[in-house]
Formats: sequence, structure tokens, C-alpha cells
Amino acid sequence: MEKSSFASASSGELTAAVYGAGRPVRVIPLRHPLDAAVREAAASSSPSPLSAAMERARAMGPWEWAEAALPCLAWMRSYRWKEDFQADLAAGITVGVMLVPQAMSYAKLAGLHPIYGLYTGFVPLFVYAIFGSSRQLAVGPVALVSLLVSNVLGGIVNSSSELYTELAILLAFMVGILECLMALLRLGWLIRFISHSVISGFTTASAIVIGLSQIKYFLGYSVTRSSKIIPLIESIIAGIDQFSWPPFVMGSAFLVILLIMKKLGKTNKKLRFLRASGPLTAVVLGTLFVKIFRPTAISVVGEIPQGLPSFSIPRGFEHLMSLMPTAILITGVAILVKHVAILFLFFFCFTSVSGH
Repeated sequence: MEKSSFASASSGELTAAVYGAGRPVRVIPLRHPLDAAVREAAASSSPSPLSAAMERARAMGPWEWAEAALPCLAWMRSYRWKEDFQADLAAGITVGVMLVPQAMSYAKLAGLHPIYGLYTGFVPLFVYAIFGSSRQLAVGPVALVSLLVSNVLGGIVNSSSELYTELAILLAFMVGILECLMALLRLGWLIRFISHSVISGFTTASAIVIGLSQIKYFLGYSVTRSSKIIPLIESIIAGIDQFSWPPFVMGSAFLVILLIMKKLGKTNKKLRFLRASGPLTAVVLGTLFVKIFRPTAISVVGEIPQGLPSFSIPRGFEHLMSLMPTAILITGVAILVKHVAILFLFFFCFTSVSGH
């Protein structure tokens, strides 16, 4: 039997052999690699990244430059007002009402006055609506970052002093600079190296730490500020003799309301709106209850200053180097939190579509 080589110059033998098996395929001839001279010529003729960017910049028109500077012009031009405006308006009102107590609680978690939670709650939204390019990204304060700010600054200065607020503003400014540098250097690809197991562990541990740190509002006594689980549990057990029934009963009642509305919205398609309106209902009912009955055993936020603060340069630059590791850590955590939020958003959209 004569043997044929599939590596021969002619592809007819290979085609015949394959067709003999009854399965036609497309044969692509072997391409020999370029020699060194040709490769060097191709490399020298290819434009550098800087020159390619300059060529793209020259080809851009006035409207393209405007969209590059203000991405909101791009989505406003293609926005479907009749189809999406009503749903977006309802979602914006719901999220806006929920953002008020949530932002104030994040500020208290960071050891700051609640008014700073309102500042960080609505200012990033307006800025990102103009300069942002992602429809899924959530901006604003998060609980884990608030805990990190409280733990670090609490070891430097007392939270009741004015310098504490100045250092928090300085730390936020440093994080903003680091995130801008990462954007300019195109370092977003670093998030690809974070595995799903790391993200799962991060979200689970964050939920446990945040829940333990906020349980003081259920129990009615203070708990040590910490981002570690063991000190939180020790502080909760040590202060159990200060337990107060009124905040526990009120908190448990609203927790039951949340769970019931979530269950009804999940099991009944006609009542699906209850699942999203549960937190809003709890906030409204809690506010009305405190406003009408004014219970002395329930702590409230108190008076909130009106207006916006005056512009000033933050102080405490002598603590700049001691805050740098925390700024780097918060930058990484903030990027990871945004990545997790986007994943949860896609998962929620997928489950909602599958439910239909």
C-alpha cells in the first residue's frame, strides 16, 4: 500500500483522503512565515500608537469631539423618550427617595455628619450623568468603603474633631486622583485577573461585616467600629446588658415588612412591584411613625444643615503619606464593588427575563 504525505506541496491527496471518508472539508494551503527582512519592513511601516491616535483625532469632526468630551450627548441623541422615559422616571424617583436615608447611614458608618452622605449621594450622580459612559455602573458611597474610612481615620484622630472631616475629604480627593490615573493609563483590564471565587468571598464577607456593624441600631447600644468580624462579635456580646427593646421591636417589624413584600413580589407576577417598593415603604412608614409618635427610645438623625458647603482646600496634608496605603486600598475596593454591582445587575436582569 502506497503511503501519501499530507504535508506535500499539493493538497489534492489530503482532499481525496478526507472526501473518501465522506466528510468534505475546506483545505487551507500552508502559509510560510515571513523572513526577517520582510518582518522588519512591516514593523517599520506600521504606525506607532501615538501616531495612530493622532490620526484618529484629526479625522474626528466637531460633533465627535463634543461627544468625546460630553458622553451624555451620545445617549441623549439615541434615547427612546416614548418607550423608556416613563419607566426611567419611576426608577429615578424610587432610587432617589431611597438614596436619602441610605447615603446618610453610610456617612454615619464612616463617622461623618449625615449631611456629607447627602453630598456624596447626589453630586456624583449629576457628574456621571454628564461625563459617564456606562449605563450599568452605579456611583456613590458604599458601606465597605465607609467602614474602611472609619477604621483608618479613627486611629489618627477623634471622629468628633473637625480634622476628622478634613482628613476624610482629603482621602476622597486622593482616591479620585488614583482612579483618574487608572483611567488615563487604561488599567481597567486588571479586573479580568480577579476570579469569581474572590468576588464571591468578597461579597459574602462584606455582607457579614456590614450586617454586624449595623446591628447596633437593632440592639439599641453602640458597637465597636471595625472591619473585622471577631472584634465586632466580641463587642456585641460585651454590651448585651445594654439591650433596648423599642429599637429592636421597631427594626424587627420593618424587617418583617421587607421580607413579606419581597416574598409576595417573587411569588405573584401581578405583585412584582412590591419587591422593589419594599424598602421605600419601610422608609416612609418609619418616618411617619417617628414624626407622629416621637418615641424617646428611638434615636433619630436630627437637624440637617441646608444648602451646599463653601468651597475650600482640605487640610491635614501632613498625614498624606499615612493615608496613601488606605487610598490605594479604597481605590481597589471601589473598582471591585463596581464590578460586583454590574454582575449583580446583569444577573437580576437575566433572572427577571427568565421569570417571564
